[in-house]
Amino acid sequence: MAKNHVPDWLNNSLWSSRSPPPQQSLTPAKTSIDSEDMNRSTNSAVKSSVSAESSVKLPVPMPPPAVIRAEPRPVRPPSPKVEIIGPLNSSSSNCRSDGENGSSASNTTTSGISSTEDISRQAQLSQELSRKIINLGEVRRLASQGIPDGPRIRAIVWKLLLGYLPTEKALWPTELAKKRPQYKQFKEELLMNPSEIARRMEKFASLENDGTGTDIEGKGVLSRSKVTQEEHPLSLGKSSIWNQFFQDTEIIEQIDRDVKRTHPDLHFFSGDTPSAKSNQDALRIILIVFAKLNPGIRYVQGMNEILAPLFYVFRNDPNEEDPAMAEADTFFCFVELLSGFRDNFCQQLDNSVVGIRSTITRLSQLLKEHDEELWRHLEVTTNVNPQFYAFRWITLLLTQEFNFPDSLLIWDTLLSDPEGPQETLLRICCAMLIIVRRRLLAGDFTSNLKLLQNYPSSNISHLLYVANKLRVKSAG
Repeated sequence: MAKNHVPDWLNNSLWSSRSPPPQQSLTPAKTSIDSEDMNRSTNSAVKSSVSAESSVKLPVPMPPPAVIRAEPRPVRPPSPKVEIIGPLNSSSSNCRSDGENGSSASNTTTSGISSTEDISRQAQLSQELSRKIINLGEVRRLASQGIPDGPRIRAIVWKLLLGYLPTEKALWPTELAKKRPQYKQFKEELLMNPSEIARRMEKFASLENDGTGTDIEGKGVLSRSKVTQEEHPLSLGKSSIWNQFFQDTEIIEQIDRDVKRTHPDLHFFSGDTPSAKSNQDALRIILIVFAKLNPGIRYVQGMNEILAPLFYVFRNDPNEEDPAMAEADTFFCFVELLSGFRDNFCQQLDNSVVGIRSTITRLSQLLKEHDEELWRHLEVTTNVNPQFYAFRWITLLLTQEFNFPDSLLIWDTLLSDPEGPQETLLRICCAMLIIVRRRLLAGDFTSNLKLLQNYPSSNISHLLYVANKLRVKSAG
């Protein structure tokens, strides 16, 4: 069968030069998702901890009959914690070289603007955000190239792109005054234990009975004869508040475990400091409230990784001193972001045209369209099923494949797409394959699987450039 012609730009050494020997870096360690903790996992996942020195090749597996819900990561030495004091610099995270894209390496910094282009884009964004009526199309265009750090820029832009703030600035105080108290009410109602609910119900009933007490000694405690089946702690009824409470407890325990291992290399999320514990508590509460408001999805392991970038950006907004406000803003933006990907988390839709398997198939088709030689080598010659690596890429929005500053830059591009982040995400995933195509074409099942499950450090500007070339080529 004739192979599709590979465009000249794909053969450019800029994308396909051989990788130098791996070097030690300060890239934040990629948090693993333990398959034994994940209640939605199916069958056994392919292990990615194959030793590079091993000469034994893995047997070629048959395509899995169901979606792989977790992929163990190799155990790595713990990375030193990175103290991020101020906002992350947009261009600093582009200074790493993995040898795949010909970029020069330099240390990542956390403040300042390093290029004239960044300064110009920051000025344009600041000017656009100062207008009474913001041109969202222009904001999308500028943000898609990466948002340079400046006072409040990324926080406001993300809230605009996610529809949390209207384009008319005069309406911002009204919208925030409506949504922030609403989140506070969610917390008060959903985080209440059954005993408190029973006491409030009894108090309300007493008021309706003109104050004729049904409580014992005026303390609001129900007598045994007054406890209904739904209010009994041992009730298994679907409407029982206690039965629901115990079901929620299992989810809350899973959330607690995941939140504690969210970016353990960043002091912002981990450690014994009061600020780190406060940030963990905020992540925990947001995820619990979301799970209770969305019983069809509840909580799926890995949602903490999607939540973390939003909370980090909003909590570091210099104009927002009250952490409770950052928590509320993060909740609503998290709901909006996940609404575009919720089908990937719904197990009942796994095999549907909108489920995760269909999404992974679209990535495979995209690679075949743009580089059939690479597609054939991966999926036919070496039998590397896309589910073995793309499931985590897609469901966690690439938060586990790159260091934290690079993830923020990728999200700038994802959120800026007027058609939604899904298609842009697939193009970036396809570009990730193309950038390391020479190594993949020279590799076998074991080496290719290890490479894709432990994606090398890359220059994000080049990665996004290649992804944009795929958009232009598809449109042409």
